Amino acid sequence: MKKNRTDNFSKFANQKKGAAIKEAYRQEKRKIKAEAREKGEALRQAKKEIPRSARKDDKPETTLRQAQGDSPKPATRNSKPALRQAQGNNPKPTVISSEAREQMPLNKFIAHCGVCGRREAAELVKEGKVTVNGDKIFEPGYKVSDTDKVIVKGKRVFLQKNSVYILLNKPKDFITTSNDPQGRKTVLDLIKSATTERVYPVGRLDRNTTGVLLLTNDGELAQKLTHPSFEVKKIYEVTLDKPVAKTDLDQIASGITLEDGFVAADSVGYANTKDKHIVGIEIHSGKNRIVRRIFEHLGYDVKALDRVMFANLTKKNVERSKWRYLNEKEVRLLKFMNNSFVRKQKG
Repeated sequence: MKKNRTDNFSKFANQKKGAAIKEAYRQEKRKIKAEAREKGEALRQAKKEIPRSARKDDKPETTLRQAQGDSPKPATRNSKPALRQAQGNNPKPTVISSEAREQMPLNKFIAHCGVCGRREAAELVKEGKVTVNGDKIFEPGYKVSDTDKVIVKGKRVFLQKNSVYILLNKPKDFITTSNDPQGRKTVLDLIKSATTERVYPVGRLDRNTTGVLLLTNDGELAQKLTHPSFEVKKIYEVTLDKPVAKTDLDQIASGITLEDGFVAADSVGYANTKDKHIVGIEIHSGKNRIVRRIFEHLGYDVKALDRVMFANLTKKNVERSKWRYLNEKEVRLLKFMNNSFVRKQKG
């Protein structure tokens, strides 16, 4: 059911607490980025000052030079070694395609390689687990192209050429992650036969939460669908330990304040008026465990939580534990962030 929340929201309009917290967070984030840039630049500068002959890990690529002529010049960081003509005074380098020359931020590059999403990639970079052409980089925004040698946690990664989009109807007792150190079952175990490409889940569902889950190797799309600014639409069916009071539904629609801030459902109502244990809730917030926390805040125990829609994707005709590929129209709507499932359209 829809509810006009103008009066309920007005009492929060003049509060500066949330804005102040966000501004402090942004300032801290800027400070961390600045420190990471300084650290990365200092490391690169220090390496430049070490004689090449003294670098144990340096493995410079050899360049084919003229048999006779000028002294060799080192290849630049973002270009392949130049193939020189055997004769002539004006040697010409080989032509590199514009696609190969295109640069992008390091965390975006890693996401497009199918390793993980952009935010997770940024954390890997900050933790010093990524090297570019032998240099350890700490700046997620450091520009690279597919001519660079990018190594993540000891393994070289390459840009994905074939994008894959898989919708899974997640069952209980599966972890929404690419791998689990404890050896528990993951959602990737359910789609082993779907693709040879390396895909990963978009967002997370708790171990005991079921329903619609998207998996892809399209890092750019995954970033958009999980970024808080787009507020992608999600609908859940919630089964509670006791009947839900009408006053509590009204409160959820009007908004409640949790430990991490104010949140309000876009709509909420009984899934079946004859069984008030089951509630449907539509929400755009991407906060962690938000639906469970809303009901727990009001004194209910969530017995079952099923996501029936994510960004207009439903589990229709997909049985529990089964999957299907998205069709072209679905992919197109996701890529252009269709207004039917995005609250805010960004330029």
